[in-house]
Amino acid sequence: MHVEDGNGGYFMEQKQEKFSTIGYIAAALGMCIGTGNVWRFPRICAANGGGAFILAWTIAMLVFAVPLLSTEMAIGKKVRLGCIGSFRDFGGKRYTWMGFFVAAVCFFLMSYYCVLQGYCIKYAVKSVASFETNLTTDTTAAIWTSFTDSPAQVIFFHAIGFALACFIVYQGIAGGIEKFCKVAIPALFAILVGLSIYAVTLKGADQGLQYLFTIKKEYILSPNTWIQAFIQAAWSTGAGWGFIITYSNYVGEDEDVPTSCLIMGLGDNLGAILSGLVVIPAICALSATPEAATEALSQGNFGLTFIYIYQLFTTIPGGRFISFIFFGLLAIAAITSLFSMIEVGVKCVVDMGVARKKAVVAVCFAGFVVGCFSAWSLNNIDNQDWVWGLGLLISGAFIAILAIKYGVEKIRTEEVNAKGAEIHLPKWYFNTCMCIMPVLVVVMVGYWLLQTREWFPDTWLNPFIIQDNTGTVLLQFGAVIVVGLALGKFFNRKTAKGRITKEENCR
Repeated sequence: MHVEDGNGGYFMEQKQEKFSTIGYIAAALGMCIGTGNVWRFPRICAANGGGAFILAWTIAMLVFAVPLLSTEMAIGKKVRLGCIGSFRDFGGKRYTWMGFFVAAVCFFLMSYYCVLQGYCIKYAVKSVASFETNLTTDTTAAIWTSFTDSPAQVIFFHAIGFALACFIVYQGIAGGIEKFCKVAIPALFAILVGLSIYAVTLKGADQGLQYLFTIKKEYILSPNTWIQAFIQAAWSTGAGWGFIITYSNYVGEDEDVPTSCLIMGLGDNLGAILSGLVVIPAICALSATPEAATEALSQGNFGLTFIYIYQLFTTIPGGRFISFIFFGLLAIAAITSLFSMIEVGVKCVVDMGVARKKAVVAVCFAGFVVGCFSAWSLNNIDNQDWVWGLGLLISGAFIAILAIKYGVEKIRTEEVNAKGAEIHLPKWYFNTCMCIMPVLVVVMVGYWLLQTREWFPDTWLNPFIIQDNTGTVLLQFGAVIVVGLALGKFFNRKTAKGRITKEENCR
């Protein structure tokens, strides 16, 4: 079948694979039950008051993630294009740059996410090949520093991670992503359940359980808790990443949007809570003193996992095996999430007439090259986590703006609550959440960026310093937006037309 290219010419439409219903949910959960849950959730939860954060994060799931996921799924099913084409056809050519921004956010997340996967692979291998017992935190800190101070080593494991992900995605939707996720996701849940049972039955684990589920007033009243909760909701569910828009290209016409998205949200919640039950009670139970446990839980992005948890594994019977299982779990969780990020870029390239396998290789190679920046130092990867974590909120706001342009109620009645939907999202809930989302994002991101004036009073606007400041966010966001605007006409011309008609768009 030939498809008009938007400039009077035509190119060949490529054969579109399909997910089965189970495969689609497994692949989507593969994104949700990733390191965003296993690695990120426990440390963010611990740093933001435990129970207070869980409450805020649950609300964020309902207000931000579920309506946004439903909208993304509706768009993907309707248009049958990637992010760039979906924004163009759903909103008009003036919105194409927004679709590029969403795809770019996912690409940059992918590029540093694979570095994290490399860390996990390294420690899984180390647990088998060179595991030592009864190490101190000073020793495990030295091991971590020795590894991360060697860019060649980090890039090597970064390359292994991308090679594995590229190989599986290269096999296609049904033969690669779906096939792997159908096995990996049940295995992930099984391992999480087993590790959580082990952790909560340890002597002293009750301190961790109390910390995890006690709601502290001072954290509930802290804006930082809520901002982190919304970022975590986006991070762990994939809301705003564009991957649901992409994956929904490969589902059947009768796929139940609300039910699928609620399963994603609930599955994500379950995976995150199980991860919290693995990490926090274990830290409290195995630490020598309550003070040591508090110190461990207060560690930043990487210290909790690769210094303190690894050290604890060296002090317990069967530690080598448990360490291998834990870091192997992290590696599997990372690769299932990586599939989704790669596919977002691949679909956008395929929409422009490039053969799928060539697109997979090109996107993976580009992601590897860009990811080498994050692999070079911990400061670099921390910067990318900061910038593109905020980028997810902006992406979510852009998708909400697209929905408002098209008609929120129209999306709800015609696409979300379509024939066959077993659950119908109420008008008051869906429409309110989608309409307030852009304002909510502006307030949260604005507040967060202004905080950097207190953190870095002399350099908070300096874009050329690798630190978590406002300047670096504005520089990187600005660069992506400028490129998106500059290439807008090119994308509009080269991207295939989707199934939505001009009449539908303007109705």
